[in-house]
Amino acid sequence: MTIEKTHYSDRDLQEFKAIIIAKLDKAKKDYELLRQTITLQDGNDTQDTSPTFKVLEEGAAVLSKEEAGKLAQRQQKFIQHLQAALVRVENKTYGVCRVTGKLIPAERLRAVPHATLCVEAKEDQK
Repeated sequence: MTIEKTHYSDRDLQEFKAIIIAKLDKAKKDYELLRQTITLQDGNDTQDTSPTFKVLEEGAAVLSKEEAGKLAQRQQKFIQHLQAALVRVENKTYGVCRVTGKLIPAERLRAVPHATLCVEAKEDQK
């Protein structure tokens, strides 16, 4: 009779924590770049271009600002999911499927460190 593990070991949790922190750092840097793009802090504005191209560039700037805004929102949500994953690591509940209560495979957590569902539960959502 094999006993099914119900949680990851402290050693495993430390490995996952390192992965999450690395992804979180990158996500925060990406978010900051997007935020700068939106607020045009990088100095690339249309103020210094000739009037002929100014209208076209302003239209493109609005579109890219909207896209950057959507990307920034997604990035912010991703950051929140990663931060919540860190809380689960600290609580030692990380890696447990919130539907089935089974352990999410380590391979899945390495690929998607903020996952809260095992593949089986995720497919049932569809």
